[in-house]
Amino acid sequence: MTSPLPVDWTIERVRAVSGDDSATALPTERLVLVEERIGGQPAYEPVRPELVETILQFHGLCLVGIEGEWYMGDLQPDGSIACWGSYGTDLQAAIRSL
Repeated sequence: MTSPLPVDWTIERVRAVSGDDSATALPTERLVLVEERIGGQPAYEPVRPELVETILQFHGLCLVGIEGEWYMGDLQPDGSIACWGSYGTDLQAAIRSL
């Protein structure tokens, strides 16, 4: 089952805003990691699955909705997503940051 989209969003709107006709919602049942800085070094910490609300894929990049905030990351070969940064709570602004 694919991720639910935020209120007032459709996959067509996501595609129009991003300019990516292949953008898609992915199932949230996958490992999501978020980069944290520990002692100045990057480390990836897993996100509790119930906190992942939405995953949108744009080719190899993904936007992951975690508790109302959008994180950008890479889709890994094993299907997990490694996120490196937060792009705030505004999905449209996050999409335009792709």
